[in-house]
Amino acid sequence: MAIGREPVKEEQIIKTNFGSVRLLTSTDSVKDRLAAYYHWNDPQALEQAIMVAKAQKVNIEEIGKWSVKEGHKEKYEIFLKMLKL
Repeated sequence: MAIGREPVKEEQIIKTNFGSVRLLTSTDSVKDRLAAYYHWNDPQALEQAIMVAKAQKVNIEEIGKWSVKEGHKEKYEIFLKMLKL
């Protein structure tokens, strides 16, 4: 699994009565939503990234470095501005 050009390195596992469920970390979830915004100009994905970032602990520095590697520094700055509103 990858988000943009970066392979997912970490995952969370939740155990249920029906078995284990693998989940993205909250940081990777934000990156996934930003990838949709960056590559397809999906405004709803930007809103979702902001909601996750506000509700969960995320590594903003890692998201910023990933955004630059993806070639979307300008859109990342829009994300940061909207996150602080």
